[in-house]
Amino acid sequence: MLNSDSKKKKFKKNNESSKASWIYRAFIIAFGLSVFFSLISEILLKRVNVFASLFILLIIIAIGVIFDIIGIAVTSASEAPFHAISADKIPGGKEAVKLIRNADIVSNFCNDVVGDICGIISGAAGAAIILKITLYTRGKSEIVLSILLTGIISTLTIGGKAIGKGIAISNSKTVVYSVALFLNTLKKHLNIDILPGNGINKETNRRGRQ
Repeated sequence: MLNSDSKKKKFKKNNESSKASWIYRAFIIAFGLSVFFSLISEILLKRVNVFASLFILLIIIAIGVIFDIIGIAVTSASEAPFHAISADKIPGGKEAVKLIRNADIVSNFCNDVVGDICGIISGAAGAAIILKITLYTRGKSEIVLSILLTGIISTLTIGGKAIGKGIAISNSKTVVYSVALFLNTLKKHLNIDILPGNGINKETNRRGRQ
């Protein structure tokens, strides 16, 4: 009994330590993504025309919506279907279980961190596009353009996330497994393991055999 309690405490401690380590990595990734998106949008928006700028803006909004779908799918998906996949060592199975076990962290990162970054950058991109248009129109209708573009950005962001929420809930298993396969590819080819382990190997193998 004491041995069992000791193992549980050790597992809990390792789990908490692993999650704390991932939080630090999440901060680094968030900073990197913020700088990357800002740099790309800043460079591209200055060098391309208005229509290309609008296309870049749509991509930024789409990234925010996609990550929102991932965050919701992970929190709504069930862990059970992925245990057999993980136990059979099918690519993506172990990563899928990791995603669901770390649903709080994944959701926070996808919905809040990436979502906020895309929201801020899309707003800045919108302002840059308005400035670019007013240069062509010599300052005419700047207020109208600002209100109109802000409304479009808000509508696309909110509407996209509302539609994405339904997709994420009804297709949570597919979304989670798709992300898991991507993470598996990162680990296999680039040796990048983003998520904490949480004692995944022993427990999933045990459940998969049951």
